[in-house]
Amino acid sequence: MKTILFSLPGNEKLTALMAKKMDAEIGKATLRNFPDGESYTRILSDVKDKCVVLICTLHEPDEKLLPLYFLSHTAKSLGAMCTCLVAPYLAYMRQDKVFNEGEGVTSGFFGKLISGFADSITTVDPHLHRISSLGEVYQIPNKVIHAADAISDWIKENVENPVLIGPDSESEQWVSEVAKNAGAPFTVLQKVRHGDRDVEVSVPDVEKYKNATPILVDDIISTARTMIETVEQLKRAGMKPPICVGIHAVFSGNAYQDLLDSGVEKIVTCNTIPHPSNAIDLSDILAKEVKKLMHHI
Repeated sequence: MKTILFSLPGNEKLTALMAKKMDAEIGKATLRNFPDGESYTRILSDVKDKCVVLICTLHEPDEKLLPLYFLSHTAKSLGAMCTCLVAPYLAYMRQDKVFNEGEGVTSGFFGKLISGFADSITTVDPHLHRISSLGEVYQIPNKVIHAADAISDWIKENVENPVLIGPDSESEQWVSEVAKNAGAPFTVLQKVRHGDRDVEVSVPDVEKYKNATPILVDDIISTARTMIETVEQLKRAGMKPPICVGIHAVFSGNAYQDLLDSGVEKIVTCNTIPHPSNAIDLSDILAKEVKKLMHHI
């Protein structure tokens, strides 16, 4: 089955990398808005009997959803065999239960919506907090890719004498996995409570790591408050300026600049959301897993 990739606006770089690795063509389409704000969609490439791969990372998802929906249905109306969605960052995963009376479980609604127009979905480290698998929310073949190995490889290739730092005990499992694969030590910050408002944060074995380069790792960097606070604590402990590594560069508002200004050595993210900090390329594993998933449709 021939494969054709379509990039939704902003995803061109990742699409080009994946097309090369999948030996697939890149399709041409016109996506624009009419003066009244409605979406216009036109596919200019031949999609008949081909598997169409739609590449669209879903941060700021509301404005992307209709063009994606129309593109998928248009491809099917033109004879496409299947439409597979690659959404490296997947939105609407946090509202996975009713927190306050009157709310809806939007992760389920969003999953149902996408499952209605895509034949499969591939994503990277979605926020599965109270959900054990993506299949609980998406009723289509799906693949969750983990970025831990790619992050470990980047650390091995780019950082001498690293030590991975977890901001709290919740991060231990995730940080320990990256550290193990990178062949690096890790430690988790400890909170010592002296009173209701008096909490001291310490770095265990700080003397041992004084000459190491601290690496802070998190899945989503949104407001960056946790990382900024951790940077302050490392400064106070007398450690070197850290390298901050995130999977998804959400960076709401001034978060990126605020984190840079906090005294970090550098900020590095995976290319799940296009951003100047992207340095860890996941196109290889995305291409492989999308190909595999096609055989299950």
